[in-house]
Amino acid sequence: MQIGDFTIDKNSSVFIIAELSANHNRSLENALATIKAAKRAGADCIKLQTYTADTITLDSDKEDFVIKGTIWDGKKLHSLYQEAYTPWEWHEEIYRVAKEEGLICFSSPFDKTAVDLLEDLHSPAYKIASFEITDIPLIEYVASKGKPVIISTGIAREEDIELALDACHRMGNFDVALLKCTSSYPAPIEEANMCMVRDLAERYNVISGLSDHTMGSTVPVVATVFGAKIIEKHFIIDRAIGGPDASFSMNEEEFTAMVKAVREAEKAVGVIDYNLTEKQAKGRDFSRSLYIAEDIQKGEVFTETNLRSVRPGFGLHPRYYHQLLGKKATNDFEKGTPMQLDFAEN
Repeated sequence: MQIGDFTIDKNSSVFIIAELSANHNRSLENALATIKAAKRAGADCIKLQTYTADTITLDSDKEDFVIKGTIWDGKKLHSLYQEAYTPWEWHEEIYRVAKEEGLICFSSPFDKTAVDLLEDLHSPAYKIASFEITDIPLIEYVASKGKPVIISTGIAREEDIELALDACHRMGNFDVALLKCTSSYPAPIEEANMCMVRDLAERYNVISGLSDHTMGSTVPVVATVFGAKIIEKHFIIDRAIGGPDASFSMNEEEFTAMVKAVREAEKAVGVIDYNLTEKQAKGRDFSRSLYIAEDIQKGEVFTETNLRSVRPGFGLHPRYYHQLLGKKATNDFEKGTPMQLDFAEN
């Protein structure tokens, strides 16, 4: 998968996305400052959400359109999205500043008109949000543009994932990544299920990753260990500015610490290699080996008392120990002499 100048594959570093979402709190100045802060924090990408209240829901007072069971309880969907959306006239400036900062920029569209806007901005990829994984017509339209498609699976059953992938494949688009996501805000860490990151990759033969709503850096680090190649976190310059997503978003200091932890986790995971590094090989100096443990005379028998397996590792390998016991010394040897096979005879 190629997004801008960033190649994402099983051997690449983790692609870290700072999700702007509603964290501009209706201020373009905040949005642009957030982009610059994301660059300082070590993000590879800034991501938007492209919708209006009217393209994502209906302005209705019916019970179906009132939110329940979340941090936005009692708020109408239309009111929430009217508060949270990123004005479309800001997009060109956001993309421009992101490019100046050296950040990749793309978005989650929520209808065809949003896709068309993003195509005009030459968006290098598309993200399908968790709640849109069932919107097969939208996924087909996104996939038809031939760009990489990243799909969050926060509310998905297996059938939903398969239908979404099939929709992309019908459009001739196989450049698809799946992100494990827990669609709670914030998400409980015990529901993270990071073993799913590896399973998604293996089960569907895709790049996999994490769209994270937990607090802190633990889950992104664990995701990295399980092979995540994309990690997305909500990012805000200062939670004090408020907004619908502020409470579960990372500030610059926290995001910087997360990036550092992820990069260290990548190094710690390493590769499967039974060869020793130079430092590891040097460490064998402190391993066990066979040494003459007492002064011994020629012809004297080697016993458990005068031949021992001890540190350091410059003597004979301990695997020869039982073979040597009961044999006779070929010469006089001092205590502390590293043992050799030709020091003993029948």
